[in-house]
Amino acid sequence: MSLTPASVAPPSPPVHARLWSAVAQLGGRRSVRLLLVAWGLIDLLLVAIGGHHLPFSASALADPPTRIAVLTANAMIVEVLAMLLLVHALTRRRARPDVAARVPARPVALHETLLMVVYGIAAMAGGAGLGHVLGWHAFGFHLEGMVLRTTQQVVPAEAFAWAAYNAVAYALVPFVVFRYRYSAQALGLRSTDRRADRRLIAVVLVVESAVQLASASSSILDLSVRQAVLGGSLTFALGMAGTVLPTMVFVQCILVPRYLALTGSVPATVALGGLTYALLHVTDGWTDFTSPTDVLLSVLYVLLFYTSPGMVKAFLTVRTGNAWVHVWAYHAIAPHTLLDSPMIVNVFGIR
Repeated sequence: MSLTPASVAPPSPPVHARLWSAVAQLGGRRSVRLLLVAWGLIDLLLVAIGGHHLPFSASALADPPTRIAVLTANAMIVEVLAMLLLVHALTRRRARPDVAARVPARPVALHETLLMVVYGIAAMAGGAGLGHVLGWHAFGFHLEGMVLRTTQQVVPAEAFAWAAYNAVAYALVPFVVFRYRYSAQALGLRSTDRRADRRLIAVVLVVESAVQLASASSSILDLSVRQAVLGGSLTFALGMAGTVLPTMVFVQCILVPRYLALTGSVPATVALGGLTYALLHVTDGWTDFTSPTDVLLSVLYVLLFYTSPGMVKAFLTVRTGNAWVHVWAYHAIAPHTLLDSPMIVNVFGIR
């Protein structure tokens, strides 16, 4: 039997056309426009008040001229935007879990969100204070020297204490409290499509690893086999306890679903997830709070540097409903194990 023209399905648009359509739709969202305006304002403010060099202890930020440091961060943001498009392309055909339906009614969700924000501020203040009381650096969301290398030396005891504090404050306590009230499924701890999740993790991990290794000044590839095995394993364990699991529980399991339920918007949720992830790094060791200007510069650069990676993590959670996906695809291995192993090898004197 011959098919009539009416019975023939129209051809599917090419991939680039679908991606361009997705970009155009995002550009029409108010939350996206606000984010783009904020991005431009942060760039302008950093260049206008940063002087010739940014006043940070991280050599990667303090050594180059301010404009170069800002341009470098912007280049990373462009790469992150490409990653968001890749994730969108990889997940466009899969059934999307209703992440917002996993949280309670709006008043309860709002109450829980506000409590988590207040608790997070208290945990940040407690970590900063504890680190200084013990004679070390502030316990930020990253160990001193992670991702952004600093001139300040870290000792092994500090690394273990930092990981233990963050694991308890940002992961264990929130997990125990919320797991008592909600199921593992409601917290995004179970996959709804394991095959699709594994495929997504593999592609994102390969792409991000290639980008990180190609652009890094030092990485696990610069180590000997023994250093890579021992130092890489230790880096993975410390990073998992000190920043990866805290991000998963505090942001992805708890806050991202509530952001989605409260806003009803995926772009707004992704932006809020990115901003939350960024602000959790305000007390990282390279930031400077010695003057109002330094405080402003620190907050601005934290937002510029960390919001976009946080958005990728939130987008992975929203598109899959699985808080574990970001752990393996875009956090524990790339960048931390790949980039931070040389630092940990140096801290622990691994030869």
